Amino acid sequence: MPTLTLKNIPDFLYLQLKEAAQAHRRSMNSEILYCVEQTLGTHKIDIPEYLEFARDLREKTIHHPLTDKLINDAKNEGRP
Repeated sequence: MPTLTLKNIPDFLYLQLKEAAQAHRRSMNSEILYCVEQTLGTHKIDIPEYLEFARDLREKTIHHPLTDKLINDAKNEGRP
């Protein structure tokens, strides 16, 4: 497995990583790997589950269409 060395990490970023690692009960290395995986999207999604979620959401909202007028009225509500 390849090794990577990080240099010149700003103090504030190092402290954030350290605090996050402690909060998640991970080593600094594990926390950095987790952050990289989340950022690069290496986690796989379950496509059938995702599609089912989209269908369910669509079914719940099909009887509540939004128009530009409804959206603009909601944004302007309460404004002078």
